[in-house]
Amino acid sequence: MILSDRTILRMLAEGTLGISPLEPAQVQPASVDIRLGNTFSVVEDTSSGIITMEHEIRYKTIETDTYLLLPGQFVLATTMEYVTLPDNLTAFVEGRSSLGRMGLFIQNAGWVDPGFRGEITLELFNANRCAIELRAGRRVGQLVLAEMDAPALHPYSGKYQGQTGATGSRVYLDPEAEAE
Repeated sequence: MILSDRTILRMLAEGTLGISPLEPAQVQPASVDIRLGNTFSVVEDTSSGIITMEHEIRYKTIETDTYLLLPGQFVLATTMEYVTLPDNLTAFVEGRSSLGRMGLFIQNAGWVDPGFRGEITLELFNANRCAIELRAGRRVGQLVLAEMDAPALHPYSGKYQGQTGATGSRVYLDPEAEAE
């Protein structure tokens, strides 16, 4: 069941759901607007020109209020909001249609697990032939919250718990990477 504004506001007031900083106007009928933070990360070039899932990937990270995303460029970004989900809620990040119509693809690689705490890392891709100027503080998507049928047996406690800033891939920490 997707949460309504009424339930979101009640949970925020009770402290069972945390989203901070948060302006009242960000709470929509069935979602919460999320804003672009000021941290951006791009994969650093490697001497081989290949990145693998078995080794740590190096990123160049900058903090800026304005970022120019070039045509065909991929960058990691972060939300301004730090989210704390209880064990019975999951969340989906949906990019804004208005930005998608500009050629800006916004993803977060699935959904946000119950029990997650942290800023949400966003994967941004410019599919346009023109550069797109990104500004910290602008609305980039919606956080859609859904109640689960029961609290998670094993709430999230993984490698991205507590993340802040545009956090790069930690796939090299996966158990199957260690077995190879």
